[in-house]
This record gives sequence, C-alpha cells and structure tokens, in this order.
Amino acid sequence: MVWRKQLSKEQALQKAKHFCAYQERNHLEVREKLYSLGLWKRDVEEVISVLIEEDYLNEERFAIAFAGGKFRMKHWGRAKIKYELQQKKISPYCIKEAMKEINEEDYQKSFLALAADKWASLKSEKNIFIKKRKTRDYLLQKGYEHALISEFFKQLPE
Repeated sequence: MVWRKQLSKEQALQKAKHFCAYQERNHLEVREKLYSLGLWKRDVEEVISVLIEEDYLNEERFAIAFAGGKFRMKHWGRAKIKYELQQKKISPYCIKEAMKEINEEDYQKSFLALAADKWASLKSEKNIFIKKRKTRDYLLQKGYEHALISEFFKQLPE
C-alpha cells in the first residue's frame, strides 16, 4: 500500500474547488476525490457543504450538462442518459430537469439519422429479420425507446 501525505481540510478544499471549476462534477465524484486526498468522513462532508454553498457543486447543473453533452456528442437516447445519471446517484428531480433540456425535435432528428445510418450500413445483410434485429439492438444500446424504434420500422419501405 502506498502512503500519501494527508492534506489538510483547507488544502483539500482548494483542490476540490479547482476540480469542480474545471468541469461540472457530481457529489459522488467529489466525495471519491476527497477520500483519495486522505480526508476523513467528517471533513469530506464539511468540504462538500462549502462547495455547495459557494456554488462550485450543483447536482442539477451537473445533470443538465451531462445529459446535454451525452446527447449532443455521443447521440445517447433518454433511457441511457437516465440510467447513467441514476448510476451516479443523481436525484430523480435533477434527472427529470435534465431530460427537459433535451429538445424533442433535435432528439427525433438524432434518432432518425442514427437509425437510417445503421440501416444503411447493413445493406449487405440479405435477411430482413437479422437486419431489423441488428438495427433494433444498436438503437436500444444507444438508449432509444422501443416505441421510437417500432415507429421507424413501420415507416420503412417494404
């Protein structure tokens, strides 16, 4: 086991402020970071309280940034974004607020582009059922809803 010099609460607070200022963070990430710096539970909770009071740490802001980023950059669907936020112990209220930030029109466009690209990439697949299964599995893995996927298949030319 490697022993590191334990930081004082004030030193850890400065590091945590920098950590949070660099990009939006959630409570879990910051808590883990503070423990890795050698702080005890009581000090960790005090530092987190200060970060929240000084608006370095805001769970709702994190959830909105996370959802928007994953949707725009990785083209994730709502189901996957919601699942990942739950894994990060984000409150249901903050998840709901983050989901509101995803524009419905953009969501539909992103889904259709992804679905059409996947469908086109399987043009060498002769069996229509396998082609549909592969497309459906891909879209589900990306976090899109069953209803959207079914609607996409209904609109395909026979």
